[in-house]
Amino acid sequence: MSKPRLFSTLQCLRHENPLGLPRSGAPPQLPGMQRGLPKKRPIPSVRKTIAVSSAKGGVGKSTIAVNLALAFAGAGHRTGILDTDIFGPSIPTLLALSGEPRLSEKNQLLPLTNYGVKSMSMGYLVGEEAPVVWRGLMVMKALQQLLWEVDWGGLDVLVMDLPPGTGDTQLTITQQVVLDGAIVVSTPQDIALKDAVKGVEMMRKVNVPLLGMVQNMSVFTCPNCSHSTHIFGSKGVAKACEKHNVPFLGDIPLHASICDDADRGKPTVMADPEGSRAKAFSTIAERIAMKIGLES
Repeated sequence: MSKPRLFSTLQCLRHENPLGLPRSGAPPQLPGMQRGLPKKRPIPSVRKTIAVSSAKGGVGKSTIAVNLALAFAGAGHRTGILDTDIFGPSIPTLLALSGEPRLSEKNQLLPLTNYGVKSMSMGYLVGEEAPVVWRGLMVMKALQQLLWEVDWGGLDVLVMDLPPGTGDTQLTITQQVVLDGAIVVSTPQDIALKDAVKGVEMMRKVNVPLLGMVQNMSVFTCPNCSHSTHIFGSKGVAKACEKHNVPFLGDIPLHASICDDADRGKPTVMADPEGSRAKAFSTIAERIAMKIGLES
């Protein structure tokens, strides 16, 4: 007669997914979420709001976001840019701005302005070299303040510079804010495109209109011999757009001056407004404006 087993592995083997993670990649439906998500609402005193995403760090998303904002402003639109990257804000450097924002009579943050573009960023609220070492709850509280406690004073368009990835910040924004569309930035190589496609699919899952993809660092032209080289590949983003049925908004070249302009706080659209690189940004901004109904 065999002795009864003290434990069984049968129950463990049945649980292939013990954490209950969603197999489709959709956000998990927690009990609080099943009772209903918060209703989306527009950013106060803002007519149009667009999100610039990448899902991959280091592809030049913030540089493109700020140049698009400057191109909108150059076309006569009242424009703002909101830096939603709590841990690695870039907008203060890109716009050569610093200092703590003042408060309005209604106790709201007043944006800092340069080149005719209003801006708000976590970088204005902490020291330039101070790390933001916060857990999720504090990050979400800071994000809520940036979203709902800024007095924009009336804008035609607000550009939201999203952090890399498809996590809490992106989910909060897409579930709480009425977005007129999203742009996904990528470089042509496969390692960036794999994450960019995840960004595209996230926007679809949360029902945010996809305005299109932008291919950054598309071609390098030698300043000495004028020979053009596709360092990261030539048509990676265009092919991904065709495969996933996403509009292709255009190319931004790989050029040292774009990086230099960004580092010194005078982005290309302002530094060389008549140059070919600034015109590339302006052309993409015009296409976006048409898609979201931003009148000239």
